[in-house]
Amino acid sequence: MPARVLAEVGDDRTRFADPRGLKAYAGASPITRASGKKSSVTRRRIKNDRLNHAGHLWAFASITASPSAKTHYRRCRDDHGDWHAAPRETSSRILGRLDHCLQQGQRYDEALAFPAPTDKAVTAAA
Repeated sequence: MPARVLAEVGDDRTRFADPRGLKAYAGASPITRASGKKSSVTRRRIKNDRLNHAGHLWAFASITASPSAKTHYRRCRDDHGDWHAAPRETSSRILGRLDHCLQQGQRYDEALAFPAPTDKAVTAAA
């Protein structure tokens, strides 16, 4: 799976200007169209299917291996009430961290990829 992701991303580090480009290429970020008072958010139909599939597999593997990734997945699933948005958001988070690691030449750090959630009620009361 990591070999598939790296093969699809390629070895040119300047190929994507920022993580959003990689996420759009993989189909992990939605398309938002707004015109006047109307707005719609839809999934990407044109994407790299192999990278998208590898991202989903990577997200599900991280859910089983990483407690913080599992917490992020469950929080996304509960917030949206949609079982399809949670794996896409988890995959998007992982691909964003991958882009950061490739651009900066750093190793993956789970604490940076999935930071502990902050309780808004506690910070607002302080």
